[in-house]
Amino acid sequence: MRRFKRSDRVSGELLHEVSSIIRNDMKDPRLGAFVSLIKVALNNDLKRATIYVSVYGTEEDKKNTLEALKSGAGFVRSLIGKRMRIRFAPEINFVLDDSIEYSARINEKLKEVLTEPDGEPVDKTDEGHKE
Repeated sequence: MRRFKRSDRVSGELLHEVSSIIRNDMKDPRLGAFVSLIKVALNNDLKRATIYVSVYGTEEDKKNTLEALKSGAGFVRSLIGKRMRIRFAPEINFVLDDSIEYSARINEKLKEVLTEPDGEPVDKTDEGHKE
């Protein structure tokens, strides 16, 4: 019995290769310095890949980086076809993933809620708790 689906293995290898291509081979000046690939989602026949990316920077940096990635998707696909041992290089779609920023905002809100007005953290122990 197989432990992993083929699409899981291909997704992992695709994530590694696309990361390498963005870092070493893409020369688009719109590409931001802080691009992280979050995950790769492949459809069942492995012919389409959605790559979720996170970009650190302003909204304009994010927009420009996503445009650069989308315009370079054909270039990335051609290099994937040469580097990976798969029958068909998948059609690539880059999508902006803001889950990292969202979790950072949630953490900041939690810090605000768990901090007393004098700037001290709220005591989480039961000491001083009267019943």
